[in-house]
Amino acid sequence: MSPHNIIMNDKSIESNGSSSTTTSTVPAANHIQIGGRKSKLAVKQSEIVKQEIETAFPELSCSILALSTLGDKVQSKPLYSFGGKSLWTKELEILLLEAVEPFPKLDLIVHSLKDMPTNLPEEFELGCIIKREDPRDAVIMPPNSPYKTLADLPPNALVGTSSIRRSAQLLKNYPHLKFESVRGNVFTRLTKLDTPTETQPKFECIILAAAGLIRVGLGDRINQYLDAPDMYYAVGQGALGVEIRSNDPRIKSIVSKIEHLPTAYRCLAERSLMRYLEGGCSVPLGVESFYDESSRKLLLKAVIVSPDGLKSVEDQIETIINDRNDCEIIGKELGDKLIAKGAKEILDLIDYERINQPPISTPVSEVNSL
Repeated sequence: MSPHNIIMNDKSIESNGSSSTTTSTVPAANHIQIGGRKSKLAVKQSEIVKQEIETAFPELSCSILALSTLGDKVQSKPLYSFGGKSLWTKELEILLLEAVEPFPKLDLIVHSLKDMPTNLPEEFELGCIIKREDPRDAVIMPPNSPYKTLADLPPNALVGTSSIRRSAQLLKNYPHLKFESVRGNVFTRLTKLDTPTETQPKFECIILAAAGLIRVGLGDRINQYLDAPDMYYAVGQGALGVEIRSNDPRIKSIVSKIEHLPTAYRCLAERSLMRYLEGGCSVPLGVESFYDESSRKLLLKAVIVSPDGLKSVEDQIETIINDRNDCEIIGKELGDKLIAKGAKEILDLIDYERINQPPISTPVSEVNSL
């Protein structure tokens, strides 16, 4: 990673003096520099981590550097076709290693965990996972829509989603519907839903992560929460991941104090499963997990559905979790169960190049920021 490849400029910084979205130019022992993306949702997520740290360590102060990344800038094509999940992380990771004028060196990066690659460069590690918000997907209808749920929609109704995981599961369970990609942050997508134009198709609804809507105060826009088996959510969805340098024991000690262990166990198991299956490509994998603190039992369910919705495999596994290593094991064991049922055959038949072309009313796969 070269500092010369960084896609940043002065206007990328969210700064308004006394607010939390400011930066510090002078490193200090009692200061933590947080980095994240520039969208309102991403800034809100960085503020959540800031509050967690300052509550746990009153002697520390945190500031937030909010930057646009290449994934934010390019809205015209599916993310699989030009970098996938790494687009949300690489440019910020440069600043985690060194300061690049006019930007300070970061101490940590806050991510939507589902946007974090399961394999990080050796210089970095997943320092902690913050308590999960509702991980389910949600249906949002335009104002005054006569429909309330997916089951209400008529044949050929157009649903906006930029996720192959979502469109595949919906095709499996609602084959009478049609799907088209919808890119942008949560506010952009809601605008496309509420005010269609001549060049913008008329969506009867869009599918977004409930957690993002709730965090930005738009939970009242949710018409329907989608539960399994209709919809398994994305790996890590609803949780926040904090990325740190691998050789930074001070920051590692700090972020370990704000980790929510039940969330961490669930998400680490989910990420282990995806890492075991994906082989470098993002997988149309849906999951559902539960962890009981009293019994220490973790239940992990998963489904893989072909993009056309016609083939699928699903299974589950439950075991007692004693430590993070057990999370790694349960993910691999469930992966083996899915492979035995034909998961690899489904994944090997997926033509990602074809899926990445955005024809009207067909599922389009891309990593989604919400």
